Amino acid sequence: MNSVFAKFKDITPDEFKRVTEVTYLGQVYGTMAALKRMLPRDKGSIVMVGSALAFRGIPLQSAYCGSKHGIQGLCDSLRTELMHDKSNVKLCMVQLPAMNTTQFGWVLSQLPNKPRPMGKVYQPEVAAKAIVFAAGHHRRTVWVGYPTYEAIIGNKIAPWYADMVLARTGIEGQQTNEPADPNRKNNVWEPVHEDRGAHGSFANISANKSYTLWAGMHRNLIRTVAGAALGALVIALNYKKIKPLHS
Repeated sequence: MNSVFAKFKDITPDEFKRVTEVTYLGQVYGTMAALKRMLPRDKGSIVMVGSALAFRGIPLQSAYCGSKHGIQGLCDSLRTELMHDKSNVKLCMVQLPAMNTTQFGWVLSQLPNKPRPMGKVYQPEVAAKAIVFAAGHHRRTVWVGYPTYEAIIGNKIAPWYADMVLARTGIEGQQTNEPADPNRKNNVWEPVHEDRGAHGSFANISANKSYTLWAGMHRNLIRTVAGAALGALVIALNYKKIKPLHS
């Protein structure tokens, strides 16, 4: 992916087009290439990397949010075609929260201060665990992190409220207190020839695990335990009602 951190009015058409080509069409072309090999074998698993921003756009990232919305639409469309053709190729989209990757050091930014992830942040290993799980299990979607649930479900219930909150906090919330370097490198037009690894500079605020992801990965276990607990509760209540009749 790449992105431009700026208000929509300040992004040039070429910049918007470039983000769309990389972030959206990159997954389109990758999926096309994978299907050419998977469909003849009638097996395989495609995992599209999405975001909570595929459902809830935020300020300063209009090109990126638009691309993620596009991937969500592509995924839904392709899934129905595979189902119609009774294909055994599996398709899943993993929806991610803010991640502590190097993206915030590489994005093209027009902000006065250095960009930062907004809300609760997770380490890249959390996303990797979700993607590997999605590749090996037949799931329609995998949501990672509480903020993803909050953004997707909250936007379905009260999008007007999300509008107000993001209008008030979304711009300042995506910037640190450090002034931006006007000469900083960015990867919008070409890769930056420097390897900074997989982790960004926000390890001090990043979580190493997601309890909601664990719950999603072990949902059958949770259902079994919840069912057993409910059954035990029903038996206990019935026993309490029957006991006086025998006394």
